[in-house]
Amino acid sequence: MNLTEEQKAIIASSGNIKINAVAGSGKTTTVIEFARSRPASSRILYLAFNKSVKMEAARKFAERGITNVKVETAHSLAFRYIVYQSKYQVKAQGYKTSEIAELLNLQPGSEQHAEYIVANHINKYLTYFCNSNKEKVQELNYLDAVSDEKAKTFVRQFYNEIQSQTRSLLAKMDRAEIEISHDFYLKKFQLAAPELPFDYILFDEGQDASPAMLDIFLKQKAIKLIVGDTHQQIYGWRYAVNSLEQTRFPSFNLSTSFRFHQDIANLAMEVLKLKSILGGSSNAKLFGKGTQQSLTSKATLARTNLGLLLEAINFVEGNVKNQRLYFEGNIHSYTYADEGASLYDVLNLYNYKFDYIRDKLIKQMKSLKDLEDYVEKTEDMQLGMMVNIVREYGNRIPDILRTIKERHVSDDEKDKADMIFSTVHRCKGMEYDVVKLSDDFITEERLKRLMEDKKNPPNIPRLNEEVNLLYVAVTRAKNRLRIPDIFVPQNFPKSEFIEVLKPKPTGLDAMQNQPDFKNFAKSRFSERFVNKTYDRAASKQKSSAAKKPWTSDQDSDLKRMYVDELYEVDELAYHFKRTRSEILSRLRKLKIDEY
Repeated sequence: MNLTEEQKAIIASSGNIKINAVAGSGKTTTVIEFARSRPASSRILYLAFNKSVKMEAARKFAERGITNVKVETAHSLAFRYIVYQSKYQVKAQGYKTSEIAELLNLQPGSEQHAEYIVANHINKYLTYFCNSNKEKVQELNYLDAVSDEKAKTFVRQFYNEIQSQTRSLLAKMDRAEIEISHDFYLKKFQLAAPELPFDYILFDEGQDASPAMLDIFLKQKAIKLIVGDTHQQIYGWRYAVNSLEQTRFPSFNLSTSFRFHQDIANLAMEVLKLKSILGGSSNAKLFGKGTQQSLTSKATLARTNLGLLLEAINFVEGNVKNQRLYFEGNIHSYTYADEGASLYDVLNLYNYKFDYIRDKLIKQMKSLKDLEDYVEKTEDMQLGMMVNIVREYGNRIPDILRTIKERHVSDDEKDKADMIFSTVHRCKGMEYDVVKLSDDFITEERLKRLMEDKKNPPNIPRLNEEVNLLYVAVTRAKNRLRIPDIFVPQNFPKSEFIEVLKPKPTGLDAMQNQPDFKNFAKSRFSERFVNKTYDRAASKQKSSAAKKPWTSDQDSDLKRMYVDELYEVDELAYHFKRTRSEILSRLRKLKIDEY
């Protein structure tokens, strides 16, 4: 095997070390060779980030005939120590907000749905504590984990209740009165401070370790190796910390990527330069040495479930028959929130069909507006995503999802899919020949706008992670990257490996290319709108209003056209030269009811 000088230095090292490894740099290969070079009598533990990485690593160790390495995840290790042959039963899917409210008999006050909002924060506080390295709940200030001002206001009002009930929930788990969560038994494992029987511990994906996991690792007497990529930290929302930066070990680098060409490496470095807007700096160096030419596996990656579903909708409605698709992870999870509420529940709320709603929390809501208020006070991004989808597609959703599921292939036929769909979090550690990015990642323009907002101080760690998400997405591509132009610097050189996607015309802009525009437009829009708006708009130069702040006059026109003149959202999007999502967002901002 031909190893780089960087890899050879790591394998020849002694004592505790940390490795900063860029995407596609062969870190797993390096760690395997590190293990192979140790005495055969050595007891070695390899800690993988998740189950899929664990299975892949175990396979690679076995293929190379290395038998003295035990491959685990932090949770599988903790399960064996804490749960196996114990009194505990694990609640596999975790607790729903409604279940916590019932278990704790919450009655915190007269505010609407207060018991569910409090329960939601109890669940998050519990997760915050269990992933921390603290011994007691009260050693953490939960407000530090809340960013939205409306949510913070609520938490301040009910802080004592939230904290005391979090402790009560933990106590019930500890006494085995109720099922325990995965986070709970990992926390109990950390607090037990076990001494693991290994000579070497190899910790992969260290940039996304929780403080609890890092505490377990650092307390071991074994020789320790931790590897990861500082710029691939994307699990801060799960209270992960960049362990590479918090570990004072001699540092090594893997800076050559064998996955992609130098052109893609150059674009990835440009993405990382966005961190300078946040007051940081990126001196990362990537050297792309990828040589493969295959264009077989194709994937579409998005920042959010919403962005991914929109891409899948465009795929199945793109007049291409019988093309097969595959979603990384369980396809049903893209239509469910973590706590079990489904997209259909939100759609039934939208249609006031309360008898059809299965989720207890959603069933308590009187309207979609009611649910949106709950989302604002809890920062429940997944429920917020579902609301946005329902606002966007309404009663077309069942037919759209039915078509997507009909074209979805099984796990063992993934290689036969014409397109693989995944969020960045779900494709962590994976690679594809051709990658197309959605347009829902952070942009330079938005970063600057957020940093200039004096009224709402920016959350720098969260924005830093948003840049990381774009970087991870770009570096999944092996041979071709198809990327919206909003993510590419203006003077970035053209490349055969990078296709820059221009925004496609939508609404009436796209219809202008039709031979018989008037009749075509009337089949899609009202005749009143075509006659009244198109002739006037077509004579004007196209404005660049999109992404610019709304003026008071535009707000007044928007309200009048929507409420009084009954314009459709598509019509408003064309008139104001903005996207559907921007129109819907502005309508919500103006608090226009029944939109």
